[in-house]
This record gives sequence, C-alpha cells and structure tokens, in this order.
Amino acid sequence: MRVVPIITAAVVTAGLYYAVIERDALLAFARGDAADAEGVEVAALDADLSATEQVASDATVAAPAADSTDAAAATADPDVRRVDVVALRSTARGIDSAVVLRGQTQAARQVEVRAETSSPVISDPLRKGAQVRAGDLLCELDPGTRPAALLEANARLSEAKIRVPEARARLDEARARLREARINLTAAEKLSEGGYASETRLASAQAAERSAVAGVATAETGLETTSAGIEAASAEVAAAQKEMDRLAIHAPFDGLLESDTAELGSLMQPGSLCATVIQLDTIKLVGFVPETEVNRVTIGARAGAELATGKQIAGKVTFISRSADPTTRTFEVEITVPNPDLAIRDGQTADIVIAAEGTKAHQLPQSALTLNNDGMLGVRVVDSEQTVAFFPVQLLRDAADGVWVSGLPEQADVIVMGQDFVVAGVPVTPTYREVSE
Repeated sequence: MRVVPIITAAVVTAGLYYAVIERDALLAFARGDAADAEGVEVAALDADLSATEQVASDATVAAPAADSTDAAAATADPDVRRVDVVALRSTARGIDSAVVLRGQTQAARQVEVRAETSSPVISDPLRKGAQVRAGDLLCELDPGTRPAALLEANARLSEAKIRVPEARARLDEARARLREARINLTAAEKLSEGGYASETRLASAQAAERSAVAGVATAETGLETTSAGIEAASAEVAAAQKEMDRLAIHAPFDGLLESDTAELGSLMQPGSLCATVIQLDTIKLVGFVPETEVNRVTIGARAGAELATGKQIAGKVTFISRSADPTTRTFEVEITVPNPDLAIRDGQTADIVIAAEGTKAHQLPQSALTLNNDGMLGVRVVDSEQTVAFFPVQLLRDAADGVWVSGLPEQADVIVMGQDFVVAGVPVTPTYREVSE
C-alpha cells in the first residue's frame, strides 16, 4: 500500500522537473524538434562528462537566439512550419466616395424687423405663424406732429424757390451796370489820351467799373445763397417725408411670422422689435467639413441629408467657406434645398452626405482590420510567395455588410482569420473563401 504514494510522488516530481527545468526542451519537442533533440542526446552520450557540460551550456545560450530568429530566416528553411490562415480573395470596385458630416437646417433668410423712430403702435397685431408678402404692413405708428413738420418743410421749399427769379434779376441788373461802366471807362480813357478829358473823369469811370464788378459778385452770391436755401429746404422735406415713411413698417420679403407683431398701444423706440420674419420656401443645410476633406467638396455637387425625423431631402452645394473656423479648423458648407410645402423647419439636425469623386476600394469584414507594431491601421494579405504582407489602408465608408477601404492592390488575398497571430514575412498556408461566405 505504501508503493502507490511513492510512485505518484515520483511521477509528479518528474513532471515538475520537465515543466520547470527542461521547459525549453519540452517546448522544442512540442514544436516537432524531437529529432534534433535526439541527435544532441546521442552526441552527449558519446562525449565525456566535460564535453557534455560544454554542449549543454552552448545549447542554453543558443536557445534564445533560435527563438528570436526573424520570419525571413524561417522562410529560407524548407522544413519550417507554416501557419494556417483563412484568406478572402478581394477585387477592388468603384464606389462613390461621399463626404459625410453632421449639420442642421437653416432658414434661407431671417430678419428681425425693428422700428426706426419713436411713436406708439396704432395697428392691430399679426399673430406668429401668419404668412406675409413683401410690402405687407406689420406695424403702423402714430404720426403725431410729423405731418405738420412735413407741411412746414414744403412751405420753406416753396419760399426758397420763389426767391430764385429775384436773385437772377439782381444778377442781370449788376451785369448790365458792369457793361455800362466798362463803356464809360473806355470812352474816358480815349478822351484822356487825346487831352479832351480830365484825370478826375478817368478816375471816376474806373471807380464806377470796379463798383459794377463788385455788384455782379454780390448778385451771384445772392443767387447761390438762394440755391443753397432751396437745397436745404429740399433736405428738410426729404427728412420729414422719411420720418413719415418710418411710421409704417412693412415685411421685407415673403415669409412667415416667427413672432407676434408689436401689440396695439405699445411704445416703439428706435431699435424696438416689431416682428421676426423667416423665409423657408428655400431652406439651407449648414455643416462643417474637416480641412482634410474640404478639397473633395465642390460648388454644385449633389448632396442629400436625413433629418432627425427620418425625412430624406436632397439639394446642391451652393457655398464653401474660404476661411476656417479658428477653433475647430473646419470649413462651413451650405446646401440649398427646395422646401415648397414648408415641411422642413429651421434648426433641425441633419446627417449630410455630399457626393465626391469616385474611387477604387475593397469591401472587407470589419474584423479583417488590424494594427501593426507602429499602431498603423491596415490589413494583412498573402503575397505571391505565400508569406504575410502588411498594407496600411484608409477607411472610406462603414456599412452594415462591411467596411470599404483603399490602399490595397487591384487584387488582394486578405487574411480574415488568423491575421492577429502572424506578422509580415511569416509563411502561411491560406485557405480561401468566397466573398459571400
């Protein structure tokens, strides 16, 4: 009865010995290197004890070097064991590479109509949601004394205009006197030269001529003053008329009232809000494109969007910002969408897709994507020598049935199972499957 525990202890001791002390030899045997181990053992038995110790020491030093041999050396050995993987034969196909972004709807125009003068409201208010046309009256203000001011300005203008003939007559009279003075001066000068007129008469004629010149200048100034009075009176009339026009606040364009108009009797000050008018019959989609993709978006490109309500809409790109947002480094893009039934509201969230130039891509299972030692996203493929090669890829689109990537050759055998257990250069034995599997 005591023999069984002794045998059990011996077996356990032997197992622990090989698992701990002879771990490298045990792993080598598991990898199929048993023949090499037997050769080493025969050589050790034929050598003396000192030679056996030297061989064991060399084997211990050489074991790590064998484990660190790269995949290229393993490929050179015809007896190296290949890793079984599953690969997918993939062919590049053309796809419409769209730019996807998130944005919101925005009214084509939105204006807060405000008062430009101070006066009470004397019109009944219009309620929000009402449809208005360009030129419709929104708020009417009490005219007060403004009509009287307009009449006074018109009277001053009439008075200024009446003075114009008088000023012109004075100018004509001054010019006639000037012509008379110059004739008298000429006669006096000729008589003085012949000795028939005195110096006193000549000086008197010269003084009369200078006085006539001054009279003409005065008359011209009077006419200009009268003209300036007319312009000033006209300006007063225009200002009074403009003040009268400010009493009626009209809709600037066709649209909807987003707020009630000012209540009857409320006092309006310059800048007070009368109403908010928005135009929705043509609506905009506004989004922001990253700087890495802004060159793929062009004016006139087709675009579609799905609103938060599930409604599908379509339009065209009408604006691309030339200046990036300083905070997000993105560029604003506007898409014009028809909205004749006003079903699209201002401020709705939208997932926007803008059509861009097509490209060649491979559709692969998402699980085929992996990272190399440098953290680069890509896939591992089987090359013509039945070894592993790594290709960095760019993710173009994520769909329910796989991902679309670029960066691969036209034809590629992509490893879809076992790609995380091999590295570039490792020999493999691929098993191929169809795309539909």
